[in-house]
This record gives sequence, structure tokens and C-alpha cells, in this order.
Amino acid sequence: MNRNQLIPLLFAALVLANHGYSQTAATPKAPAEVPAIEGLDPGARSAAASIDAEKIRAHVRFLSLDLLEGRGPGTRGAEIAAEYIATQFALAGVEPAGDNGTYFQSVPLYAVHTDEEKTSFELAPSTGTPLGLRYGSQIVAKDQTGQPGADIDAPIVFVGYGIHAPEYNWDDYAGVDVKGKVALVIVNEPPSNDEKFFKGEALTYYGRWTYKYEEASRRGAVGVLIIHRTDLASYGWQVVRNSQAIEKSYLEGDATNTLRAAAWIQHDVAQSIFTQAGLGNLDEAIATAGKRGFRAKELNVRLKGHIESRVRHYVSANVIGRVPGSDPASQHGAVLYTAHYDHLGIDPNGNGDRIYNGAADNGTGCGILLELARAFAQSSVRPPQNIYFASVTGEEQGLLGSQYLGLHLPIPAGRMALDLNYDMLLPIGMPRSVNLSGAERLNFWPTVQSVAKSFDLVLMPDPDPHAGHYFRSDHFSLARAGVPAFSIDEGRQFEGHDEAWGRAQFDDYVAHHYHQPSDEYRPDWDFRGIARLARFGFVLGWLASEQPQPVEWLPGDEFETQRKAGEQK
Repeated sequence: MNRNQLIPLLFAALVLANHGYSQTAATPKAPAEVPAIEGLDPGARSAAASIDAEKIRAHVRFLSLDLLEGRGPGTRGAEIAAEYIATQFALAGVEPAGDNGTYFQSVPLYAVHTDEEKTSFELAPSTGTPLGLRYGSQIVAKDQTGQPGADIDAPIVFVGYGIHAPEYNWDDYAGVDVKGKVALVIVNEPPSNDEKFFKGEALTYYGRWTYKYEEASRRGAVGVLIIHRTDLASYGWQVVRNSQAIEKSYLEGDATNTLRAAAWIQHDVAQSIFTQAGLGNLDEAIATAGKRGFRAKELNVRLKGHIESRVRHYVSANVIGRVPGSDPASQHGAVLYTAHYDHLGIDPNGNGDRIYNGAADNGTGCGILLELARAFAQSSVRPPQNIYFASVTGEEQGLLGSQYLGLHLPIPAGRMALDLNYDMLLPIGMPRSVNLSGAERLNFWPTVQSVAKSFDLVLMPDPDPHAGHYFRSDHFSLARAGVPAFSIDEGRQFEGHDEAWGRAQFDDYVAHHYHQPSDEYRPDWDFRGIARLARFGFVLGWLASEQPQPVEWLPGDEFETQRKAGEQK
């Protein structure tokens, strides 16, 4: 379907969105107040105050309709979403900043869907009977290479957490060769309360499953089996299962996509491997692997498998707009706002409701981005520097759209002051706290603290530091590209409730709606709080764009090197 054919489908939605449509009685209006802040132009303050909760609601409602079929990258629904976002940019007066004078930045991808009926795995010990594995309930896997079929028969090597971190004097791969073999790894990273050892309780990138695949690929492994344990992963098996039941996309030309079996296994399957290998209790081995002195070991168990995949090559799009600043000659200070518009699409093998609508994840972030773009574009005064807005594709596939954006920014990374990202906010009331994990690592942090205080928002530490949220959203791709970046997220304190109530709401969402078809728009959602966080982000971005000196990571930060490299371009 070409883009011209999509226009009639969008017309009604655009009319509704621009009239702040609400399916039920409108959310009670809260005073759209923006505090007086030193250095904030009165015109900017007025523009921030214009941010409308009901406009955000209308965007979320449309983007999460069944019509958009879960916004899976490379599908009709995702193309409708991209066209909708671009059209909203145009209506607001936001300039195109994509390829060739358009709003669209083409992202070349290929998608792999494992044919579950034709895919099989078994664990084969050197002596004894092989153990067949049930796909979906015990193991899920993707062939990253994009080939239609693969046969695997390789020894399994237990490499603990699968981490090589010289700065912590840690190498799980010491003494073993995994070339042509299957690495068995634990999700997460060695437990720590020491800030100088894997940053204490906060997860580093070494604990992310994406790192496990990348490191094993660099070492020539043919496959990886990540051991799932709910407390270590911070989410249940159903999240893994649902994420793998659909297509998984990869960037064309990415040299790290070499694994023939990028797989997860249930905890009981890993225990079976240990039992077959005569290694005893898995949980005891996990505890040992988190301490110094661990040594990797090749097991007398092989992974045998046949994978069949349906593969398609396609192009998806990041949608990028710009509001010009008043000082285009400046060599630093541009600000970028990001939010992904993709979700998981449709599960072809599911029963009942098969559409992953993604209302909270990330219809809410897109709604905020669109309303921020409108407020900046229609401000009575221009921001000091260019302000960019990017709604990116492929986040749910591994931050692919933002990874591509980071490699192909509209201006050099060194001229970007800051990326502010919005991802998966719950419209459940007025937040009294915010979580800005990563912001404390910037020299912009004092400004963040001051603005939060003015908004009467308590700065809360990451409520789940072990979950590694900093590495699970699009700001991470920008940080890796040399742009200071963090997400603006709700804390757990809401007006009229205690913190336990807020935590219970988020726990319920993760348990029953995150990456599930039930993440659908609800007419009773209260968007006032989300609008407040949009205003907060507006002010932060405006102030960042007028900083006399570049925003930088603090000395010694893990992203300082990337930032310096970006400034040299």
C-alpha cells in the first residue's frame, strides 16, 4: 500500500485528534500552570502551558485502535501510524527533517518469524536419552542471520553471566572457546552493593540480553541460551514468549547478527541441562557464577535443533520533524525529543485477541511527542536552538529505529545538547514524583533539579534499578551515539494516593498488560498527569537549548568517550 492510499483512512482520525476528541466525558481540567522559572521566556512558559491533556488522549486513542493492527514494523498498521504522526507534524507547522525533504527517515530492516510447527530443539547428553523441548513453553529462538533454515548440533558451554568487563576485572569467557558452540548464560549480571562493581544495584548494559547476544557473536558462538528466572529478568516468561512469538526485526548490515539460535530457555530447562551434565543445582551455580573465581565450563550436553524461519526484507520509517531555533549559526544546543511508535503487531499463532495495541506502550509517548511538537511550533517565541522530534520505529525489536537514527542524525551528535525520551507512561493521575534515571550523570543535573522543584515534583531514584530500564528505551541508542540522553518517567507517588498505591498500579500493568493484547486504550484514563510531564519536558528542553556551554556527561561516565567522539565530528 502506498502512502497516497492511506490518506482516506487518516482523515477522520485527524479531525478527531485536532478537536481533542474524548470517547467519554472529558478528563476534569486541571489548571495548565507552568511555574515561573529563571531564564524561561514568558512566551515559552505560555507555550508549555498550552499543552493539552485531551489532545494527548486523542492521539493515544487513535494510535491504539485495532485499525493499526498493533503497529508492527513493516506492516500496514505501522505505516498508517507513521503517516498519522507526519500529518500531525505538518498540521502543527513542524518542518520535515527526514530524508530528501520529507518527514520520513528510511530504516532498512529484515524480519524473522520462527515457524514454531517446523522448529524443534533437544538436549542431547553424551550418554543417555535426549530431552525434547517444547517450543514456546520451554524455549524460544530466532535465527538472526535471516536465512530460511538452520540446523544446529553444537556443544553447550556454561559461561555464567557471559560478560567480559575489563574495567571490573571480570571475564566469564576466560579459558574457554565458544566458536561454533552454544553459550549458556544467566540473564542479568553479578549481584552487587558496591557502586564500583557493576554499579551496585543498578543494572549496567552488561546485564542486558542484547549484550549477551552481541558478546557471544563477537566470539563466534553459533547460539546462545539465556536462562530466564523471573526475579533476575524483572519480568515473567510470558513477556519473553510474547516478544518472540511474533516477528523479530534486525538492521540490514549489522555485523553482530550472526547467531543461528538467539534463544531463551525456562529455568527448569536449564536445570535439566545441569542435571544431564552432572553439575547439581542450577540456583547454586547461579550464585557461584556471581562471585569472583567462577570458571566457564564446556558441558557434555549438546543442543540439537532445526529452525525454520519466514523472512522478509522491508523498509520502515522514523518520523522526524524540526522547529527552527532563533540562532541557527550556533554549533551546539539543539534538543531532540524521542518516542517510539511501534509495538508488537499481531500474533499469527495467538488465540482470541491477537492484536498488541500498545496503548500505554507507547501510544502515550507518541501523544506527548506530538503535543510537544505542536506547542513548540506554535509558540509565540522561537526556541534558542533547533528542536527536533523523532518518533522512531523498531524499539520493541531492540531499539532498531533509534539505533539507526543515532547513526544518521540530522545534525552531528556533538551539536545535540540533549535527547529527552518518553516511553510507556500510565495515565492514572497526577504524578507527584518523577524518575529521570541517567539525568544525574549530566552536568545539566542542577537545572533538572531546579525545574523539578519548581514543578513540585519529587525526584525519585529508579524504583527498580536491577531492571536496567536505562538500557531498554530509545534514549540509550542516542547515548551510545554521543548525545546526552534520558527518559522522563513517572515516579510512584500520585496525588491522593500513597506510594504503595502507585507501585501497585505499575506492578499490575507489568503483570497483566505489558507486551500483551490487553494493553488497550481505556476511556477512564486520566491524562492530566501525562500532560504535566510533557510541560516539564518542554521546559527542560527549552532551557537545555539555551545553555551557554554544551551539556556533557560527568567525567568518568561510561558514555563520556562517545560524547567526545561526537564532538569531534
